[in-house]
Amino acid sequence: MLEELGIRAKEAEKELMVATTVEKNAALKSIADALVMSADEIIEANAKDIQNGIDNGMSKALLDRLKLDRERIEGMAQGVMDVVSLPDPVGRVLNSFERPNGLKIEKVSTPLGVIGVIFEARPNVTSDAAALALKSGNAVILRGGKEAINSNTKIAQVMRAAVKETGMNEDVIQLVENTTRESSTALMTLNEYVDVLIPRGGAGLIQAVVKNATVPVIETGVGNCHVYVDRDADIDMAVEIVFNAKTNRPSVCNAAESLLIHKDVAKEALVKIKNKLDEKEVELVGDKEAIDILKNSDEVSDGFDIEEATDDDWATEYLDYKMSVKIVDTLEEAIEHIYQYSTGHSECIVTESIDRANEFMDRVDSAAVYVNASTRFTDGGEFGFGAEIGISTQKLHARGPIGLPELQSFKYKIYGNGQIR
Repeated sequence: MLEELGIRAKEAEKELMVATTVEKNAALKSIADALVMSADEIIEANAKDIQNGIDNGMSKALLDRLKLDRERIEGMAQGVMDVVSLPDPVGRVLNSFERPNGLKIEKVSTPLGVIGVIFEARPNVTSDAAALALKSGNAVILRGGKEAINSNTKIAQVMRAAVKETGMNEDVIQLVENTTRESSTALMTLNEYVDVLIPRGGAGLIQAVVKNATVPVIETGVGNCHVYVDRDADIDMAVEIVFNAKTNRPSVCNAAESLLIHKDVAKEALVKIKNKLDEKEVELVGDKEAIDILKNSDEVSDGFDIEEATDDDWATEYLDYKMSVKIVDTLEEAIEHIYQYSTGHSECIVTESIDRANEFMDRVDSAAVYVNASTRFTDGGEFGFGAEIGISTQKLHARGPIGLPELQSFKYKIYGNGQIR
């Protein structure tokens, strides 16, 4: 089955790599329209996945990640239209020069070829990945998790039909409907047909792909993201940033998982942050200093008690309404803690000090580093990329949100007039 998908993807790639911007945009507009027009069918399919998730004890946060309603489907369609408005990355002259022998050389951007995407319970990835792949001239083979199979199947059917209506080969978008582990392993080793593999999901999925794939991998990252509240922070601003970064959508990789607070402002800041997080019933685990502050304060609301953090807590991506808290003595200690436990995704400092902000920005080695803004902005759409296939935390080829430019390779075009060597 996978080999057949690969054969068809390679054939579709040949056509797509020379498709014009007008042709690709027409296909994308058709997809966007079809998603909105088929919203009821997609919601009906999604309801089956939601019920299966409930029956299997899926957490509230993960159910939210899985759920589609009309507003979210319209958001998916808008994401596709955002890609339409972006410049075509294919065929850009990245560099040009002439050699002493008269050879004229151009370095030109080209599609990667066939992209495989393995992802979990986020059906919006189906449309995001397909739109980015199509605009960047790449055929895509999508392999979602069993949790979203009904949603993904319907979305893929809608997109393929929409592409076909414009005269483009529908096999530029394909879905692996077999969600067994064997199908995932087969895609990881489909070297003859797949040029690059992108995993998007939790730590287990990403590491399974990295360890087992023989196809080249762009490694997306787990998000153990930190917010550090500095001694010079605006406390009210810090409260809102932490609340948004943790609770806006706790099940996504750019949600904050760890909170660091400078000792000089810890009593005021932690109490205010705790009271705000109680509105969403966020469970806190912390060091002894954090526990002492909350237990000895008369201003703490009647929310969840804070438990003592274990060593594992500092390194955990909860993807839920849970957060670790540590009180630090210095900016240096905060940075060292991030170095030790961060996954290299997104980190934030809340401070009014330009010098301390710059030091944090320069020394923290993550894909996205913020001053006075929520980590939730690490997102292709928020960065103006239209959408994303994932957030890369590696340093080769792609880092941060993977948009159109990251889905390109390049080749050299050499123009001569009879030169021989």
